[in-house]
Amino acid sequence: MTVVGEAVDADDLLDQAGATSPDLVLLDWSLPGMAACDLLPALRRVCPDLLVVAPSARPEARRAALAAGANAFASKGNPPERLLAAIDGC
Repeated sequence: MTVVGEAVDADDLLDQAGATSPDLVLLDWSLPGMAACDLLPALRRVCPDLLVVAPSARPEARRAALAAGANAFASKGNPPERLLAAIDGC
């Protein structure tokens, strides 16, 4: 894997995704600028084949993330291996 960017807010993420066409985005479910449930569809319009893993410090966000179209969810409270497993599962 190669990291191609790190966004500070929703607009930055959309701009960078459009410019770099990443294969995978780790979408922090509390990224500022736009509700993640609205950001995810906008992100998919920019990169239709994008894989999205939604990490969050709030495990209860899992249902909303998956309902909004995230390919996987990872709790930030879990060991890093769980995040890697979520990425591999996409």
